[in-house]
Amino acid sequence: MDSNLEKGKEVIRIEADAVAALEPRINGHFAAAVDLIFGAKGRVVVTGMGKSGLIARKIAATMSSTGTPAVFMHPSDAVHGDIGMVQRNDVILFVSKSGDTEEIRQLLPTVRHLGVKVVSMVGNSNSYLGKNSDIVLDVSVKEEACPYDLAPTASTTATLAMGDALAITLLQKRNFTIEDFALFHPGGILGKQLLLTVESLMVSGADIPVVKDHVPLTDAIVVISSKRLGATCVVGDNGTLLGIITDGDLRRLLQKTSNIANLTAGQAMTKNPKTVRREILAVRALDVMESFKITQLVVIDEAHRPVGMIHLHDLVKAGLGGDTAG
Repeated sequence: MDSNLEKGKEVIRIEADAVAALEPRINGHFAAAVDLIFGAKGRVVVTGMGKSGLIARKIAATMSSTGTPAVFMHPSDAVHGDIGMVQRNDVILFVSKSGDTEEIRQLLPTVRHLGVKVVSMVGNSNSYLGKNSDIVLDVSVKEEACPYDLAPTASTTATLAMGDALAITLLQKRNFTIEDFALFHPGGILGKQLLLTVESLMVSGADIPVVKDHVPLTDAIVVISSKRLGATCVVGDNGTLLGIITDGDLRRLLQKTSNIANLTAGQAMTKNPKTVRREILAVRALDVMESFKITQLVVIDEAHRPVGMIHLHDLVKAGLGGDTAG
């Protein structure tokens, strides 16, 4: 086997083993850390130096996006004033491989003086940090993937996994829902899927293409062309939806007959078209369009009257995708 492949696989194995070794350490200490953070009235202030600091930033970001307010604090900045961001109701989470870095030794006494509870993810439980923490989460590893045992590799992977375990356990304990996640990610695809409703994207009012069932088909064609949605609703005299005429319906009709001058909208329409309500999620409307291979849906009210129309292009423009062909 190529030596490059051998080394790559060895690194993956070492790091996988480091993560697997954490499972027995999900114990009473872990449960105590979850309870402490869950019960805190303040935030989780996550701190660490160097590569541990990068992992600490990610842990803070993951917690914040899953319902546990968290911020990252750089240890060097903390001992030069940023410690002011820490309040008595907070919990501070230290991330360190050695537990003995100079910055942590400088910071920890001040944190203790503030009376803030300390949780540590540390590679050496007998270190200065380990001995001065309220709760210690052991993230030590047998070996680094680095052949010189210098560059943090397996240790950072294990620490990241422990941070994820904390964040996701807290997510479940808080009953954090998919809808909550969407609110925290309004700019992402999930946010759009769970926040955008049909009403926010549909055309309404005078922009809805509507004709009565008894009008000439030629009048309906004019409405379809002017409203630029590729279709028109067909309603009865009481405004109730009876059917729809789409560009596709017209093409199929012309394949059967060229004499459409004497037809009415009611004679040319497709009865019982697919409809949606304005309050449903836009992504559900997209599901309907994709399932039935259509490009528009009529939005109806409780009395089955058209109150809007939504087109596939509006859903795609909103970032919801779609490959439907009409």
